[in-house]
Amino acid sequence: MLDKLSAIYDRYLEVEKLISSSDVMNDMNLYVKLSKEYKELEPIIKLYKSYRNLLSNIEDAKQILSDSNDSEMKELAKIDLDENLPKKVEMDEKIKILLIPKEPADSKNAVMEIRAGTGGDEASIFAGDLFKMYSAFAQSKGWQTELVDFSDGTSGGYKEIIFNVIGEDVYGQLKFESGVHRVQRVPQTETQGRVHTSAATVIVLPEAEEFDVELNPADIRKDTYCSSGPGGQSVNTTYSAVRLTHIPTGVVAQCQDQKSQLKNYDKALKVLRSRIYELELQKKLDEDAKHRKTMVSSGDRSAKIRTYNYPQGRVTEHRISLTKYNLQSTMAGDIQEFIDELHIAENAEKLKIGSSNE
Repeated sequence: MLDKLSAIYDRYLEVEKLISSSDVMNDMNLYVKLSKEYKELEPIIKLYKSYRNLLSNIEDAKQILSDSNDSEMKELAKIDLDENLPKKVEMDEKIKILLIPKEPADSKNAVMEIRAGTGGDEASIFAGDLFKMYSAFAQSKGWQTELVDFSDGTSGGYKEIIFNVIGEDVYGQLKFESGVHRVQRVPQTETQGRVHTSAATVIVLPEAEEFDVELNPADIRKDTYCSSGPGGQSVNTTYSAVRLTHIPTGVVAQCQDQKSQLKNYDKALKVLRSRIYELELQKKLDEDAKHRKTMVSSGDRSAKIRTYNYPQGRVTEHRISLTKYNLQSTMAGDIQEFIDELHIAENAEKLKIGSSNE
């Protein structure tokens, strides 16, 4: 483990030197990449330095116990050793987790899409509830949400809503939210008081930057149309809404949130770039799946991942068999515990696979 940490420290020093070089300063894409890498390495290096000092203290204490004839010195050394050995065990576990290779996309912003599934009007209402839940969670993290496109449900909520989430390590936190979310409750339109099951699909994409995906303008078809509001009514009479089609892949993205056609174009282009980037990311996820089957997946959109049961006040995370009776706070945006447990499960799986391959 020390060899791995030492190699990471060498890379940290190398990146530190590169960032200040004139060649890198003149290449903005490379500068951004190296700056991100440097920032990601900082927590590991901080822990490495503390770990190195701890190991040195342990060795000094052992040396005193072995060689010294001074009983008082030996007693102090034993106290130090008794304090530091448990710290080493704890730090070993932290380092193991930090040494798990981080997915390159984890530090990116995210593009989220919520689509009503089975359940008619109730599914659209539930999609709206999920949007409020994620918006509240983003606000609690100090992240910014930015609406891109939406299609209203006939009785409230959304048939589909697309929005950007901007902040630090957003995709890494939200990536496991992709999948089918089910709700079990009595719909507003139900007169017999029967509990119905409806569903909405959540898709989380890493927001691709320009140097992640190079798009040839000649490959993009741009269509414009009038943006619409609730009930399909025209919001304005200018063709400000934009739909972009990437001809080689057939990928489509659109935006009608802004009154400016140029701003809508920029937002739609971000979504388009992210969807094309996700095609390559999905290939990697599929390739990884051939080598290992993890209990946590961020790639299968058809998988039923979570159920929100209103009569019982229960939320069940199916991938890790976790049930919490905190539905009200969950729908108010308190989903960090689910996210943390999913990451713990994923890291445990990676550690198990890593140790079996050694």
